[in-house]
Amino acid sequence: MDEEEVRKTPSTHEVGMVLDAISEEELQSRIGLLEREIARLKAAIEARRKTRSDAENFFKF
Repeated sequence: MDEEEVRKTPSTHEVGMVLDAISEEELQSRIGLLEREIARLKAAIEARRKTRSDAENFFKF
């Protein structure tokens, strides 16, 4: 990433924040950020489900 891309990439987004002063490009960047975060959260949920399932299967009599 070059310096300009780093400046344009949001590092955070606050849910419910005012969006009036944010450009369309910035909004698209934030959507990408949030989509990546959603994917990360879904992966964490799936990992926990697998761990739980493995533990339940291990302790079945």
